Amino acid sequence: MIAPRAHGGIVGIIGDPVAHSLSPRMHTAAFAALGMDWRFVAFHVPAEHLPDALRGIRALGLAGVNVTIPHKRAVTSLLDELEPSARAIGAVNTVRVEADRLVGYNTDAPGVLDALVRDGGRTLAGARCLVLGAGGAGRSAAFALASAGAASVVILNRTTSRAEEVAGRVADAHPACAVRAGPLDPATVVRAAEEADVIIQATSAMLAEISDGRGEAPAWLRALDPVLRPGMIVLDMVYTPRRTALLNAAARAGATIVDGLSMLVYQGARSFELWTGRPAPIAAMRHAVDGPPPP
Repeated sequence: MIAPRAHGGIVGIIGDPVAHSLSPRMHTAAFAALGMDWRFVAFHVPAEHLPDALRGIRALGLAGVNVTIPHKRAVTSLLDELEPSARAIGAVNTVRVEADRLVGYNTDAPGVLDALVRDGGRTLAGARCLVLGAGGAGRSAAFALASAGAASVVILNRTTSRAEEVAGRVADAHPACAVRAGPLDPATVVRAAEEADVIIQATSAMLAEISDGRGEAPAWLRALDPVLRPGMIVLDMVYTPRRTALLNAAARAGATIVDGLSMLVYQGARSFELWTGRPAPIAAMRHAVDGPPPP
């Protein structure tokens, strides 16, 4: 058990982009719910400034940070230590300062499982799973599914070699799970989705469209619509908008949907506990980011 810090602290999130993040709102609500004198700050950190930003965490006395796109993989080589699951996954989304050392953790993987099981009502043992994307979030999802006893995990990515690298890591760690990789193109996505019980959208494909207002999903994502069906569960890690085009299509097809806010809350709760040593007020965190449901 991590001991609670005696005094207040400052934590934050580093990424590029980061303005869309709901983490500041969520963690601020958590601190308020527990009467804690803590602060959460969003830091826009381009890739070229990542090493300087990490040195600043220690120099400025922060208790830790969340790490988001595009730094979840790059940060692993800049930390003093990696918790075993973060090392196996090869991605970090939470950094904790421990005795002046920067220690990397991965709370995305358990956050995925919490979202699928608690909010999606899905038993993952024996499930056939499709993960779209092999970046930090996709890596975490693939490891999480395999660790939960999935029968198979297919990992598709625009750069196929990255998907193959992640698939190799997952297969080595979980030999009982059938793991394969492929390109993120419409034909491959459709073939994999036709066999899947669980689909996780873990790419950053929508972030640029969301930020500049175009809002158009890529062709490989639109290709999913005809193969979505009842009995399937679909998780989209994007949470702005809360109901993405993929989730809307899945809902129309009768699939069970889990939005990105669910994963955000569960992984955030685990980060909160790593930093503070106190149980996270999950209800307050969810309320802070959970606006009125769409019609």
